[in-house]
Amino acid sequence: MGFREINTKVVEATVVPGQRLFSQRGAMLAYKGDVSFTPNIRGGQGGVMSMIGRRVAGEDTPLMTVEGNGTVLFGHGGHHVQVIELAGDTLSVEADRLLAFEGTLEQGTVFLGAQGGVMGMVRGQVSGQGLFTTSLRGHGSVAVMAHGGVIEVPIVPGRPVHVDPQAYVAHHGDVRNRLSTALGWRDMVGRGSGEAFQLELSGSGAVFVQASEEKL
Repeated sequence: MGFREINTKVVEATVVPGQRLFSQRGAMLAYKGDVSFTPNIRGGQGGVMSMIGRRVAGEDTPLMTVEGNGTVLFGHGGHHVQVIELAGDTLSVEADRLLAFEGTLEQGTVFLGAQGGVMGMVRGQVSGQGLFTTSLRGHGSVAVMAHGGVIEVPIVPGRPVHVDPQAYVAHHGDVRNRLSTALGWRDMVGRGSGEAFQLELSGSGAVFVQASEEKL
């Protein structure tokens, strides 16, 4: 199936019998054909979608299962949409930035603090973004959202990439992440982004960064 970019803010997906798509609730803009949309709290081939994104903050926002025979236009909030193709590798996506993905992908939920120590607390409480990132693995297409466009920055061994946590969208490859700070804890009180916090990604792969730090 895959996604076809109509413009920078809209993608089109072809839905065929026997295959499913999953999308963020409210992402459907229009559709043609015999297509159904059903709330789904699990999603994918083994993920627990009820644990990611805004639902973690107490708001019930299940994904929608998309099935049938037709075409669907997806977009959300006028945000820039980027399509990422997976060929057997794993993509980690900031939970709230996941727009839609193919049901062929195996899904999981990763707590960012597991790799970054205080990463979860900083992203969730200081930067105002989610505690969880979603992992998608296998062969298929993923559509993610961002402000102002997306830049793909390569990550090569021995040369870590530092990203503002609020600008982070997704990453793939054999990559480790940890939170580094340019200021002492006392100096960071009240600071939510910029040079106070840096997400360091090392290994081999790439990180997708949005052009604006504005929250979704």
